[in-house]
Amino acid sequence: DTSLVEVNSFSPSVPISPSSMINQYKFEDGPELRDLFITVDDPESHITAIETFITYRVVTKTTRGEFDSSEYEVRRRYQDFLWLKSKLEEAHPTLIIPPLPEKFIMKGMVERFSDEFIETRRKALHKFLNRIADHPTLSFNEDFKIFLTAQAWELSSHKKQGPGLLSRMGQTVRAVASSVRGAVKNRPEMFTEINNYMETFSQKINLLDKIAHRIYKEEREYFNEMKEYGPIHTLWSASEEDIAESLKGIASCIDRCCRATEKRMAGLSEHLLPILHEYVLYSEILMGVLKRRDQIQGELDSKVDALANKKTEKELFSEEIGKLEDKVERANNALKADWDRWKQNMQWDMRSTFTNVAENNLRYYEE
Repeated sequence: DTSLVEVNSFSPSVPISPSSMINQYKFEDGPELRDLFITVDDPESHITAIETFITYRVVTKTTRGEFDSSEYEVRRRYQDFLWLKSKLEEAHPTLIIPPLPEKFIMKGMVERFSDEFIETRRKALHKFLNRIADHPTLSFNEDFKIFLTAQAWELSSHKKQGPGLLSRMGQTVRAVASSVRGAVKNRPEMFTEINNYMETFSQKINLLDKIAHRIYKEEREYFNEMKEYGPIHTLWSASEEDIAESLKGIASCIDRCCRATEKRMAGLSEHLLPILHEYVLYSEILMGVLKRRDQIQGELDSKVDALANKKTEKELFSEEIGKLEDKVERANNALKADWDRWKQNMQWDMRSTFTNVAENNLRYYEE
């Protein structure tokens, strides 16, 4: 749908193949200068009397002056990532915080603690941290630095400090924001457009997510049938001398199709499904950010209305309104900048994901 994607036309002199389109897009984007590199790897299972859980190694390399060392290595579990996400939301209510994989990602498709589940989650956690590291504001958050550098006992101690005043204010903002309904009186046109865009985007990405899961399910059923169907022809050939070679040929053909289908399924589960689901979660996050922005705007509007109806305490109200105007402006500027970054990343992710699917399909049908 061209209403959702703004694609520059490519030069006709460039060969129009999926790979060349992606390479040109990447080249036009230009590499960003990075000074923070994070890797999530080496998952380990831990079994205690109370619970079983996985920890991941988080390796950080940096040239930033605010870090005491250039390299750190810590181990983190999923709950630590959840804590970091909540701290970022609390500190930056009008920025777009990257989503985390849900507690049981791809429910019904993989078993918890299976190798496939753990690897899918590891990739998602790696992407989560690197999206934060690439963000011009979030990457300088103090809790993010502590997450990357503190040893397990230090992080545990830091988490036990409990929510402070800012945290309680953040919870209040979230609670009020969730109750905001309908249009805000003085909402700038840009944010109405973003809201409309996200409503459409949410519908489309949820539909794509459902279709992709259905395709994967049908592909798996087809694969399971072929696994049973191939050996039958091999057994049959043993009792039919006249057509034995033909039956063996069919069995061999089914076996090749089986292997090709397995590779195609791996491509879907590794590249398409996680990206689509990530943006399903992103659509929910963005709608929440827009509500929080509207809540700040609504607070300002109510104060302006109150000032117009009161003849006394005008100086006090004027001071509060001034502070709220600054707060609204900061929220607007933060969200505008984040929206442009998010939209560019989303278009790149979608383009590269669907190009990858197309190339996998070409290889599948050739095989």
